[in-house]
Amino acid sequence: MLTILALLQEGEGATETASSASSLITTLLMFAVIGGLFWFLLIRPQRTRAKRQTELISSLEVGDEVHTIGGIIGTIEFMDDESAVLQLEGGGRMRVVRRAIADKYQPPAAG
Repeated sequence: MLTILALLQEGEGATETASSASSLITTLLMFAVIGGLFWFLLIRPQRTRAKRQTELISSLEVGDEVHTIGGIIGTIEFMDDESAVLQLEGGGRMRVVRRAIADKYQPPAAG
């Protein structure tokens, strides 16, 4: 009888060990899933935007019409490694950091 009780207690310990291992695997799996979602929803799109912005800045040339992140529209008159001088519509000039150029300007279609 004592042997049967000892075997039953060992069996209960084995199921507790198996359930704790299963719980650990489930927890690690959940962290992996959350990490994957974090990567695809936040990090990957940001890297794509940064790559696109870097390509845009490297493709700029004198004479391109651009708009800045502040909404100012101008034509590139001069560029160096860090900045660009924009010729504004009223005849003025403005020096901006190249990273502040949001995109090449496409005038809206009339109509």
